[in-house]
Amino acid sequence: MFVGHYGVSFAAQRGDRSIPLWVLFLAVQLLDVFWSLFVFVGIEKVHVVPGIIASNPLDLYYMPYTHSLVAALLPLYDNTAKVGLGLWNYPAPAFLLEVAALFGGMFLYLRSTTATTRLGRYGIPVFGVVMLAVQAIVFFGPPPSSDRAAAVTALGAYVLFAAVAGWLERRRV
Repeated sequence: MFVGHYGVSFAAQRGDRSIPLWVLFLAVQLLDVFWSLFVFVGIEKVHVVPGIIASNPLDLYYMPYTHSLVAALLPLYDNTAKVGLGLWNYPAPAFLLEVAALFGGMFLYLRSTTATTRLGRYGIPVFGVVMLAVQAIVFFGPPPSSDRAAAVTALGAYVLFAAVAGWLERRRV
């Protein structure tokens, strides 16, 4: 679960109102939606290894279809070019970055819309807090019981978050 991705959805929706928010929610997690399905049916592999990374107990050792080889070409080329900040080893700063990305995108989204109901005015920020609570459980809570449990939980969260985003968007005009 990477709730910071949803900040991009909110910001993108501000730029193009013709794309429903729920579609953008699925779009930013599309690779992980397929990853969840592929892990569930056994096409891709993951081990639950508590402590492998400070903020994530998943050893993502076989993902040849959902996560691009193109993105991995730099590290594979000569093993000197590294991509990323390595924040997964530091849960508190990683979580704070997720908070900043999510609420930054929400701020842009909320500035571009007008709320006609109380739910419309407060629903999006409350939804953001709920998403962060789920992220906190993933980062700081117990590991999933199995690889399939991780896949089902992730897929359920992606679908539920998209459904709630669509529902809230309809109440915010």
